[in-house]
Amino acid sequence: MHSFRHPGTVLTDHVFTVPLDHGNPAGQSIEVFGRQVVAAGKADARLPWLLFLQGGPGGASPRPVGRWSWLDRALQDYRVLLLDQRGTGRSTPATRQTLTRLGTPQAQADYLANFRADSIVRDAEIIRRALIGDEPWSALGQSYGGFCAVTYLSLASDGLREVLITGGLPGLAATAEDVYRATYPRVAAKTAAHYERYPDDAERAKRVARHLRETDVRLPNGAPLTVEAFQALGDMLGMSTGSHTLHYLLEDPFAGAELSDAFLHEVLAHAAARGPLYALLHEACYAQGDGATRWAAQRVRAEFGEFDAAAALDGDAPLLFTGEMIYPWMLAADPLLRPLREAAELLAERASWPALYDPARLAANQVPAAAAVYFDDMYVDAGFSLATARAIRGLRPWVTNEYEHDGLRVSSGAVLGRLIDMVRGQA
Repeated sequence: MHSFRHPGTVLTDHVFTVPLDHGNPAGQSIEVFGRQVVAAGKADARLPWLLFLQGGPGGASPRPVGRWSWLDRALQDYRVLLLDQRGTGRSTPATRQTLTRLGTPQAQADYLANFRADSIVRDAEIIRRALIGDEPWSALGQSYGGFCAVTYLSLASDGLREVLITGGLPGLAATAEDVYRATYPRVAAKTAAHYERYPDDAERAKRVARHLRETDVRLPNGAPLTVEAFQALGDMLGMSTGSHTLHYLLEDPFAGAELSDAFLHEVLAHAAARGPLYALLHEACYAQGDGATRWAAQRVRAEFGEFDAAAALDGDAPLLFTGEMIYPWMLAADPLLRPLREAAELLAERASWPALYDPARLAANQVPAAAAVYFDDMYVDAGFSLATARAIRGLRPWVTNEYEHDGLRVSSGAVLGRLIDMVRGQA
């Protein structure tokens, strides 16, 4: 263990050894990293633990400086563990470099099949016992971390003292197709709201898209910037400042007749967030039982003709941006993902996945739980979330349109504070 101080906090680094495949505990092992954070004045106090489950899939836990964001509220009550879920951050990496060393695409796919929420929860149980023995801890799940928290309630609820979820109540039986059929209309609505806020962006977006249709444009990493890739920038529209960020990106994209280097670097910065775990396991996080996802976002998109750019570029319709979708062309276009495209195909065609949720156990839940459901959430359908809230015994939902998907981060602790009050019966 290694400890160091930030203003107002003491941080201690931990590394834990866990099985790659929890079904074969005697087989290959990997490391999982967690960073303990405690208020400076409480470093020696006996405090309940709060496990933070980050969004993703494939996102490392935050690297806070001091009592950053929601952490300030959490540290009033808890000793916090910021978990780098397997494959992320300082845990044993699952990157282009490490995965290609596995050899065949099948070996890569089989390896990555161990990186879903069920494995993350079983890692957490090993870590909990190593840190605090039989004592349960609390869990805070943001976005995909909320999916993991519901899996935790399904697989190992005895390890939980209470559960707090922000923007991450999954549909218990929703398939990837169900998710995208609900998502595309919300993305269209977010695009319409953006153009209403910034009317000039409608024509600016078309001008960029027409240029891309007529010109071979490359990002600084060599990846082609196609019309579809440009539309994928709409992924940011579900965040609190996403519309404004997109507006500033579109404000001055050209240098003469060409797209500017500054614009292309900004586009690459947004596209670079799609790492291997996110790209290859995004649809798999919805998969349960029998049935392959088979690039559900791409297939369902064909049901929504308004997302065809030709409707805008050859007519009067607005150019619609897309959202949190992974398409097969992304694997072929991105140099960092291209070596894994065959593994991605195998995962997309994988017909059997373990169940992530246990409806019977959730219906008999005894763990106090509360969830913030963002009514206008672009990424997680509020209808699915509320159905799940009704299916989990004792879970109290707080439905609000005051925040977007990143409400936990931007609310200065207000969202977390409300959920803590709810599980304690104080709100």
